[in-house]
Amino acid sequence: AAKNFSDVSIISSQNQYKDCLDYFIKNKFETDLNFRRRLAFEAFSNISEYDIHIEEFFGESTGIYKKLRYGENPHQSAVFNGDIGDIFEKLNGKELSYNNLLDVDASIRLISEFTHTTFAILKHNNACGISSASSVITSYLNAFEADPLSAFGGILITNKKVDSNAANEMNSLFFEIIIAPDYTDKALSILKSKKNRIILLHKKQVQKKFTVRSILNGSLKQESDNIKNLSNKWKLVTKVKCKKNQLIDLEFANKIVKHSKSNAIVLVKDQQMLSSGVGQTSRVDALKFAIDKAKTFKFDLAGSVMASDAFFPFPDCIEIASEAGISAVVQPGGSIKDQLSIDACDERGVAMYLTGIRHFYH
Repeated sequence: AAKNFSDVSIISSQNQYKDCLDYFIKNKFETDLNFRRRLAFEAFSNISEYDIHIEEFFGESTGIYKKLRYGENPHQSAVFNGDIGDIFEKLNGKELSYNNLLDVDASIRLISEFTHTTFAILKHNNACGISSASSVITSYLNAFEADPLSAFGGILITNKKVDSNAANEMNSLFFEIIIAPDYTDKALSILKSKKNRIILLHKKQVQKKFTVRSILNGSLKQESDNIKNLSNKWKLVTKVKCKKNQLIDLEFANKIVKHSKSNAIVLVKDQQMLSSGVGQTSRVDALKFAIDKAKTFKFDLAGSVMASDAFFPFPDCIEIASEAGISAVVQPGGSIKDQLSIDACDERGVAMYLTGIRHFYH
């Protein structure tokens, strides 16, 4: 018999019977604290799973828990558990899918980095074009110019009101979703000409404190990467420093690379993303891809800047970037061979800033 409650072993599943009986016999019905804690953990896990099923039942009946058409692929079932109506008002179009919701989430996280008039086009959670300019139409055209091929079927987002001029320009493009904080009546009329096009009115910013992912037989939880990595905190480590407009471009590029899948390189000029290399297995490959892509769309890289989501372990990226015409670099630093990259910059007249903050995004 247990002497007090802390000695109690909680058996919560018939699947535990054999293991527990074996343990009891082997240990002459004495239990240690770790054994009891493991059983308690399994018991409360069962209770929490039961509570989730209850939550889902009531959530579905109130519309908060929504069954989606399918998941990433048609053979996968999927649900969304949350009140999307608190963040968006859907003004037009079909129901949001699993992939749509992932792209919408990536879009609003990216656009939240910018205060000036900015337009972004995303595909598979990565920006294929983004620009800050004097108007929505100009920033849209610049974003579209960065990769007109990938823009097809993409997600469009801006942080300013969409007028009829911008709506007319983008109306000829096939895209899944547009997100904006407001639209003129005429712009809405133009955009609604495609009945399946999803038009979202962005009502509220959301900053998640944590991100959670399921892996193996458990989950990973971490603080969200909400840090504002601004240039006034960076360290100039080269003899050459940037002009004011280049420093603005470096900060612009660093905001984008923060939301790009690792390994990531972003190239920017005049607050227009020229290209990026994302999701690559080496940083050199990410840079080469970005340079080749920029050349494909006839961009002149002379005077452009480069952001990297993590440090350069070798000076090879600096050498490749300099040959392409890139004149300034921002990266977190932290490699034991940082000095090699700094020396390579000094030899080539390239400015380099270290942020001290890595932005891996897997």
